[in-house]
Amino acid sequence: MEVDDFDEHGNDICRVCRCEATPDKPLYHPCVCTGSIKFIHQDCLVQWLKYSRKEFCELCKHRFAFTPIYSPDMPKRLPIKDILSGLLASVGKAVRYWFHYTLVTFAWLGVVPLTACRIYRCLFTGSVSSLLTLPLDMLSTENLASDCFHGCFVVACTLCAFISLVWLREQILHGGGPDWLEQDVPGAQARGNLLDVGVVNNLVGLGGGGVRDAAAANQNADNDMVANQDEDDADNDGGENGNNGAQDDNNWNPIEWDRAAEELTWERLLGLDGSLVFLEHVFWVVSLNTLFILVFAFCPYHIGHFTMLGLKLEEWVTSAHFEGLFTTLIGYVVIAFSLVFLYAMCSLVRLKRFRRVLGLCYVVVKVKLLVVVELGVFPLICGWWLDICSLSMFDATLKDRKTSFHVAPGTSMFIHWLVGMVYVFYFASFILLLREVLRPGVLWFLRNLNDPEFNPIQEMIHLPVYRHTRRFIASVIIFGSTVMLMLWLPVRVIRKVVPGFLPYNVMLS
Repeated sequence: MEVDDFDEHGNDICRVCRCEATPDKPLYHPCVCTGSIKFIHQDCLVQWLKYSRKEFCELCKHRFAFTPIYSPDMPKRLPIKDILSGLLASVGKAVRYWFHYTLVTFAWLGVVPLTACRIYRCLFTGSVSSLLTLPLDMLSTENLASDCFHGCFVVACTLCAFISLVWLREQILHGGGPDWLEQDVPGAQARGNLLDVGVVNNLVGLGGGGVRDAAAANQNADNDMVANQDEDDADNDGGENGNNGAQDDNNWNPIEWDRAAEELTWERLLGLDGSLVFLEHVFWVVSLNTLFILVFAFCPYHIGHFTMLGLKLEEWVTSAHFEGLFTTLIGYVVIAFSLVFLYAMCSLVRLKRFRRVLGLCYVVVKVKLLVVVELGVFPLICGWWLDICSLSMFDATLKDRKTSFHVAPGTSMFIHWLVGMVYVFYFASFILLLREVLRPGVLWFLRNLNDPEFNPIQEMIHLPVYRHTRRFIASVIIFGSTVMLMLWLPVRVIRKVVPGFLPYNVMLS
């Protein structure tokens, strides 16, 4: 069956667009195909090659070749004037790009980290004079390299905090919030009072089980009442706000948001596209850095500092070599309890919107503290326990470890944390191997990391604090007992049976 690529008048047509030849768009036959399929427009061929990302004909496998065609009045040699003008244009373009990329580098690697470091230092200096001299400190040339290095660390921390907030927001949107936060619906007065008491107990980890069971039994009824709650809130806010909200919903166009997201590329964001729009992005990054330093570092630190002054624990924290870290963590703990108290107060006066905002803030603080405990405190405990249980293997004492800690506290803590992380990783791998060998249900008391429904962040969001505390204590007991059985006990037996075998002498030369 032959392919008929002629129109009804018998004229040749393009095999791509099915159109005839025109004076400005003639037909060509660039490959070895015969018959009517050999004709194609040059524009159609170029577009098809860009789309298919191929350089040859798919039918005859002939590789296409493009030859530039010059005008008939083109001179054989270019004039010196044109050569010089083209050279000057190229040099000017190169200089312009050099200035632009130098400005981009100076903005992102100089201005952003330098302002972050000096704003951070100004806020934690604690003096009014530092705030007044902040504009002059920004223009100072002292310690530029060290300030830029420390500023990069501050920017990295704020960027991680921002990404964590966005990710936590997505987790709450897709997985839902805690039960006590989702049960914020109108109901009978008696049931509302019980729910408020249960929510507060759930936050601080006390009781509330019967209330949660009753709420779970009435979950379907609660879901049906969510729409009524929204309508009541809109009525309480006034008809004008409701009409404005409806008008905003009608004017919202997701296509415009998608188009804006597509236009904002990494090149445009960083300024690598040649435009100066990145200066606005630099301003917003500096502003967000300042905001995150205020919210997530300055406020918790000073809240913890005033708390320690009130409890007279300043000397104890100062002797721990990590005053800033401990003070900030104490501040976050105080903020968490304050949010619980304010949530209870808003529940008593029926401020639903403020109560939900406070609940979300509590979830953020709770998840942050749990992540610090899971990824920081727990591996550190495991690392120190491994070191303590292996002291006799190296003929060391607790006094030696204490001395090394006071000499280099940061290095000592990092090494113990790293050893603890390695131990936790290999212990988890060993548990996964045991699950493949043993029958299902034997290790019921340990969480299955291969479970597709296992999501630690969702558990941090939904489970109350006392459940996490119980799990943490159980994990410490299990991991600590394993260290004693696998390390401390064999070392003690070897020292009793073969006294000359230990200790090991580790020499670093």
